[in-house]
Amino acid sequence: MQATRCLQHKGFWGRSLDEFKRLSNIAFKLEGIKGATTPYPLLTFSSPSSVQDCKVFTDQEIGGSSTASLSFVHPTPSSPTPHARFHGSISTALPADRPEIKRTGYAAFRTVDRPPTVFGKSLWNIDPYVYLALRVKSDGRSYFVNVQTESVIPTDLHQHRLFVKKPGEWETVLIKWNMFVRTNHGFVVEPQTEILRQKVKSIGFGLTDRIEGPFELCVERVWATNDEKEGGMVVGEKGQGHEIGQGQGHGQLKTRRGETVGWGR
Repeated sequence: MQATRCLQHKGFWGRSLDEFKRLSNIAFKLEGIKGATTPYPLLTFSSPSSVQDCKVFTDQEIGGSSTASLSFVHPTPSSPTPHARFHGSISTALPADRPEIKRTGYAAFRTVDRPPTVFGKSLWNIDPYVYLALRVKSDGRSYFVNVQTESVIPTDLHQHRLFVKKPGEWETVLIKWNMFVRTNHGFVVEPQTEILRQKVKSIGFGLTDRIEGPFELCVERVWATNDEKEGGMVVGEKGQGHEIGQGQGHGQLKTRRGETVGWGR
């Protein structure tokens, strides 16, 4: 696997100034105590260069045959919002020359490492926020939202199913940050710990349902928020996907013993 490249858009001092303004705003508004009142943009696909801020990977890294691309979609009269299109095809074929590989069939993308500032590593601090908000259009397949932090175990991910109610249509989904489940290499690990909120390193999406055939997930933007009214879909106390006040869904994560784990753990 190649080392993840860093973003190169702004210079060191420009990035440092932006971070200083953001931290000052938090301090002046006491957002660390009272909670943030404005959304915090994390990922926005507004220009062709924005897709370059993400890394795509598939099971081809271990000899598999799945394919995936992340493409920028320009606005049109019928679809006026620019966005990214994550698409490809899942294959569960095993590599003939690698008998140790017993499982394939996945594709994913995530944000690349953000370049440093005078304050050190560029990490998202989502501590003042309750929800992760996602503006997406899904084909209805079982995608996961993946969050990586600057943790002691770098291969740990915090994951949650991307539940949608309207496949093929744009919708805004809210997931509570404390509903993410800690995993490692696709399995739930114990003890469970909440996301290290002050040090979020990357955010991405993955498809591991191992159902062969094409897939397509469109993403407009991702942000942190405290306003439940921003979304028509929220995640309930048991981690079930539902429109506000109704509906349900089911997770797919398992422990290494094969036990299904509920989202509320």
